Amino acid sequence: MDHYIENPASAASLAPSKKLMAILSLILISLPSNAAGIDETINSAMQPITAAVAGFIFFEVSVFGTQLPLIIVWLIGASVFFTFYFKFLNLRGFKHAFHLLRGDYSKPGISGELTHFQALATAVSGTVGIGNIGSVAIAITVGGPGATFWLMMAGFLGMSTKFAECVVGVKYRKINPDGSISGGPMYYLEHGLKERNLAWLGKPLGYFYALSIVIGCLGIGNMFQSNQAFEQFVFVTGGSENSYFTDKGWLFGGLLATIVGVVIIGGIKSIARVTSKLVPFMAVTYIIGALLIIFLNADRIPWAASAIVTQAFDPSAISGGMLGVMIIGFQRAAFSNEAGIGSAAIAHSAVRTGEPVTEGFVGLLEPFIDTVVICTLTALVILTTVYEPDMVGNGMQGVELTSQAFGSTVSWTPVPLSFIAILFAFSTILSWSYYGMKGWTYLVGESKKAELAFKAVFCFFVALGCMIQLDAVLEFSDALVFVIALPNIIGLYILAPIIKAELKSYQARLASGEIKNMREENR
Repeated sequence: MDHYIENPASAASLAPSKKLMAILSLILISLPSNAAGIDETINSAMQPITAAVAGFIFFEVSVFGTQLPLIIVWLIGASVFFTFYFKFLNLRGFKHAFHLLRGDYSKPGISGELTHFQALATAVSGTVGIGNIGSVAIAITVGGPGATFWLMMAGFLGMSTKFAECVVGVKYRKINPDGSISGGPMYYLEHGLKERNLAWLGKPLGYFYALSIVIGCLGIGNMFQSNQAFEQFVFVTGGSENSYFTDKGWLFGGLLATIVGVVIIGGIKSIARVTSKLVPFMAVTYIIGALLIIFLNADRIPWAASAIVTQAFDPSAISGGMLGVMIIGFQRAAFSNEAGIGSAAIAHSAVRTGEPVTEGFVGLLEPFIDTVVICTLTALVILTTVYEPDMVGNGMQGVELTSQAFGSTVSWTPVPLSFIAILFAFSTILSWSYYGMKGWTYLVGESKKAELAFKAVFCFFVALGCMIQLDAVLEFSDALVFVIALPNIIGLYILAPIIKAELKSYQARLASGEIKNMREENR
């Protein structure tokens, strides 16, 4: 039995639920049936700010004729560093990670709100989204089959960064008086750097991270996801020409916001209960579907595998050569698994454990599932079905191409694929609501009122994303989500010796038998 048990009869827990439902009801009533028009005004106002911020964070330099975004160098550089620093723990730690995931070392009475599996499912739900279906298609149409190799490589390297983030996420988390957990980069930047005699740097970086993720979560983890979910819903209900819902984004958005509100009002435990069931279902369903398409086109597998490897190192693969292909693969992987962004550490910090390193092992599975498995399968589906060499740089991209790839072999698959895409988007919204809320409470303090206010605003933006196209706002929030990689990775570099010491201590106690396998003990 879990150490922490929610009391559904508690008046304190019911009151916020009623308030949020009342607020959501007002949103549903007041949402205009046609919100078009205001988006152009907002976009015009935001565009100069967006251009400045995006120009800074996505600044590119020319390397051998290829444009190289420096933020990708920053993210991949950290992944390479931590892979070597921890001596390829992303390979060596697999077995132990699975043992932890199934609860072999879990003890009762330990502080935390989630099991290892629930924490992983919540974090994976934040990264497995529309990008796994659409971004891979973009990578292939821009960089060719070789981009898949570098996408997989970036996912493998990113596992080490996730390990580092999750260890310090748990080590420097805050346990609140009510037993709830607050953790993530803002906490390990403040308290971890203070431990390294850098308090003057840690707190400002923590506040910067928190403010950026509060604003950023409203775009990449909210409006973009709800907008894509609405587009997929219109597709499965008849398409833009025939669907009853084509001009009723306000209705779909209001309903989606209500469903999100019902889930997130219960906090991380409620979110985890949903994601721990939703993530395995949608991931397994998508993997089985992808494997079916690949199997039915088995004759093209040898060519696809060969093209992925050979074109990854082919100087003539695309304009920009091998370096161009590498950049495209790394870029799409970084956007997909978010290793180095630090967001997932917010969910992982809520795990029920007394050993920070255990969640590091579990966390390294996240990029493997998101990028190495799901993104690679998406690439193979495209390469074994509709891919043609002249497709590079031309034609359809994103979810449209992936849907065509599935439909080319089994005609009815685009419809269930769209439902999976909607679930991907929904689960991402749930996780990012928690990330943004923890950034908000770090800034304004822990209180039920602060949480309720943030959740109401977050749900409003869920509905808004289905009604209007705020391209400038989305680009601005995307830039903020990636700008937080700067303070996060700076913190991880500074805390690297502490992480390594924690790892050595844990492995020594594990080898000596001091840390016991509870499954074996109970046999």
